[in-house]
Amino acid sequence: MTEQKWTLRWNSWISPTKVPGVFRRKEGGYLVRGRTKDPATGKDKEVRKALDVESEALALKWLEEELERVRSGASAGLSPKMRFADYALSLAERKLTAKEIKSARGRERWKYTLEHLIGGTEDVTGLGELFIDEIRPTHIEAWRTGIARLIGAGTYAPTTTNGWLIILRHILKRAKRELQLPFNAAEGVPCFDTSEHETYTEEEPNALTGEETAAFLACMKEEFPGQYAMTFLGFATGLRPSSMRPLRRHGATPDVLWDQGAILVRRSHVLKDEFMKTTKTGLRQRITVPAEVMDVLRWHIDTQLVTPEQKASELLFPAEDGSFRSESFLRKAFAIVGGLIGLKKKFTPRGMRRTFNDLARVANVEALVTRSISGHLTEQMREHYSTVSPGEQRESIGRVLRLVQSGTSDGPLPEGTDDGGMHRGMPRGSSGMHSRLGVR
Repeated sequence: MTEQKWTLRWNSWISPTKVPGVFRRKEGGYLVRGRTKDPATGKDKEVRKALDVESEALALKWLEEELERVRSGASAGLSPKMRFADYALSLAERKLTAKEIKSARGRERWKYTLEHLIGGTEDVTGLGELFIDEIRPTHIEAWRTGIARLIGAGTYAPTTTNGWLIILRHILKRAKRELQLPFNAAEGVPCFDTSEHETYTEEEPNALTGEETAAFLACMKEEFPGQYAMTFLGFATGLRPSSMRPLRRHGATPDVLWDQGAILVRRSHVLKDEFMKTTKTGLRQRITVPAEVMDVLRWHIDTQLVTPEQKASELLFPAEDGSFRSESFLRKAFAIVGGLIGLKKKFTPRGMRRTFNDLARVANVEALVTRSISGHLTEQMREHYSTVSPGEQRESIGRVLRLVQSGTSDGPLPEGTDDGGMHRGMPRGSSGMHSRLGVR
């Protein structure tokens, strides 16, 4: 046998093979090298890479595909002959680098979704092994039909699978643009029907009336004083828990402006010690609050921050070790308090936002002002987070009938017409509200 001769080139000890452009590496694997014209520059471009593959044939296959990618002008590292799994994972990584996916929750959503799109769900085959340029509408429809069957069986909610479909459409839309594909196989594919999937119902609105809110806060302060101030602030402003957890009470850039009676909302906390320097909607808010809200926050700092780590932390609602409170900080307390006051419906921390919108409407707060406090970007979203009570409907219909009976369509209502509903009997003035909400 002829002795193998090794030459040091391109930082590797190599020996030529019978395949042009493919060299065996002394340390194992192969090195490939070739040149072709790059249409973007009109100049020759060298392709050279050390590959950990088992045969000359596999090394040559990689080299030919890479040279074709350069000749076709495809984006760096991308090829129409990539499998869906490789392209989707590459896109997710690039979106993270470009901060198109900012939050830990966003990363979790993409990771969870790609597991289903690539590997499949139950008995529905995923798209992972398909070449990105070979995906046809029939593949998408077969996947969608299988998922629809799982929805019908109650395995998944249509709202969950619509999230998968939205990301799938985004992936194939980006692939069409980046790889210059002739079409997007998911374009025009409708979302799954959600008309029979009720998130909030008449029996389970996840919102409280004014009377229930007062009882809930009073019980919360008695049973869970550590959670009371955050709950009070949530009812008073409609802020999301994720926007309240990163609020800072002091430091170089505090969010609670004590001398101005204002709260700056500009961060969002999701998981562990990670937070975004923006809110969920990208909106930065300055909310001016009444003195009773500031009183509750001062009470919280004076009485509920007991460990050295809590006292040293800049956070308004720090955990015992001074870090961010967890997502579950309010959940257990809400469930227990709901039982103690005899609620016949489930009420979660998300319901504070819905309750605020309902009470603001009952209190005749202008919609524009309500949105400026809660952070809803549109009137549509404000209405989505609202629940009209039977009392409001009854009193509104009564006003219409009294207008008919009075024979007038303008001017003040006839004598004896008041706001009715939840207004009737509710205390007026800050001291009354203080008492109603359990503040001492």
